[in-house]
Amino acid sequence: MRKIFAVLFSVIILVGLTCAPVLASNYAELDTAINKAATYMLNTVKDPQVDTLGGEWAVIGLARSGYDVPDAWFEGYCKTVEKCVKECKGILHALKYTEYSRVILGLTAAGYDPRDVAGYDLTAPLQDFDKTVWQGINGPIFALIALDSMNYPNSRRDDYVTEILRLQLNDGGWNLTGGAAADIKNLASDPDITGMALQALAKYQAKPEVKTATDKALAYLSVLQNAEGGYTSWGGENNESTVQILVALCELGIPFDDARFVKNGHTLVDNILSFQNADGSFNHMREGGGNSQMSSEQALYGLVAAQRARDGKNSLYRMGDAAKHGVSASRPAASGLPGKHIDVAATTLSYPAKIFTDISSHANRIAIESLATRGIINGKSETSFDPEATMTRAEFAAIVTRALSLPEKTALPFADVPASAWYAKPVTTAYFYEIVRGTSTTTFNPNGTITRQEAAVMVARAAELCGMDTAQGETEIRDTLAQFGDYRTVANWAQSSLAFCYGTGILDDDALSIKPSEAVKRCEIAEMLYRMLEKAELI
Repeated sequence: MRKIFAVLFSVIILVGLTCAPVLASNYAELDTAINKAATYMLNTVKDPQVDTLGGEWAVIGLARSGYDVPDAWFEGYCKTVEKCVKECKGILHALKYTEYSRVILGLTAAGYDPRDVAGYDLTAPLQDFDKTVWQGINGPIFALIALDSMNYPNSRRDDYVTEILRLQLNDGGWNLTGGAAADIKNLASDPDITGMALQALAKYQAKPEVKTATDKALAYLSVLQNAEGGYTSWGGENNESTVQILVALCELGIPFDDARFVKNGHTLVDNILSFQNADGSFNHMREGGGNSQMSSEQALYGLVAAQRARDGKNSLYRMGDAAKHGVSASRPAASGLPGKHIDVAATTLSYPAKIFTDISSHANRIAIESLATRGIINGKSETSFDPEATMTRAEFAAIVTRALSLPEKTALPFADVPASAWYAKPVTTAYFYEIVRGTSTTTFNPNGTITRQEAAVMVARAAELCGMDTAQGETEIRDTLAQFGDYRTVANWAQSSLAFCYGTGILDDDALSIKPSEAVKRCEIAEMLYRMLEKAELI
């Protein structure tokens, strides 16, 4: 079950179904508005479908809100998706690939893996650039948002970023018909599409060309904002336009009360709340009364984005902290380490992303960039990772303690680890939690390189600390390792750990040999640690 995060301090009193202005003068009003909107949504969308209305956007809003939603509601949605995917044989739409992106986001938010739905990988179609961009700018925008929600592997990310930048108009924004031709580039932008484009580009701010395009778009949106803190498009001031810009600011890490987006004391949140009805729903426009289901769904997830930003949580579309099947994503204490049990928290994102020029086509790029973005692993410089270089014992201690957010320890156990060394605390911490051991009772050899079998042992110990069952029986060890031509060269102390790593997919078993005594590469360590965190549901 999902529990509401904030204590409700006040009640917004509205009469009938007409809208009354509501200013977010204190945080309780935002929390109360979300509670009412979520209650309305759960009562209205009783059986979420694979659809733009009463489907994924409602799922995303409720899943990311922390509202008390029955597990069965999310499970019902997943079963509906599975049924749909089976019936269409994995083809959600022959032309509109935003169908895949939307369902990926819905499943991910609800805690399910879109890469295995009735035997189909719903992220795979987004590898096809031409088909993804066929429908226009919405294709690359939502492909990036969906893929980045859980860092799903895909080699076309840079192509999608380039395509979005290509379609930016001269005024700084984007619209549905923008293109490269000069006459089209001079068209007026649309605030909705501009907000969505910024959401997609949020992770890529370390690219100079993306940062320049973002700054230009933000300047355009600031000028376009009206006196009530909202936006006008498609014939009038409406709720949905403001929602998309609010979500964009939250994805970019910009406070929703940033001075550029406050007009006459009205923030984006104030404007959105002014569209809310007494029953928790939202109007598309203020005039005329009544509610719009699309406006209600978008307003819910937009306000949730603001609440998550306010509370320091992962953003709406950074779903590494998504609860699993309606159950809290917090992990149990690790087993097998007497006196040293900890609750290992899911790793949080720390943007902007790292851009290393020497891994653009590297097989381990996704793992490297994911860990670097989270501040877990560093490059050799700001632009170079040096993936083929070896890794020292001290470097490994540093990245594994950062990956698991382990509480620092300072009692130095080794004579060759001076207190002034940059690696003193990581080595001491990793040793305390029994991830690493010394080369003797008094030495650690911090600058020594790590072999493949040593890396497997250390990663397996880290996995155990995360609560994974790493135990391997003799038969299981033999059957797993015997497929490799050099399995007899594996040290006895490393056999169980290597069998665990191969058995869980932390290491690939399609190689002909293990090469246990060879020095492990930086790229290999990154891939192993990334996969281990995925298996432990911490990334």
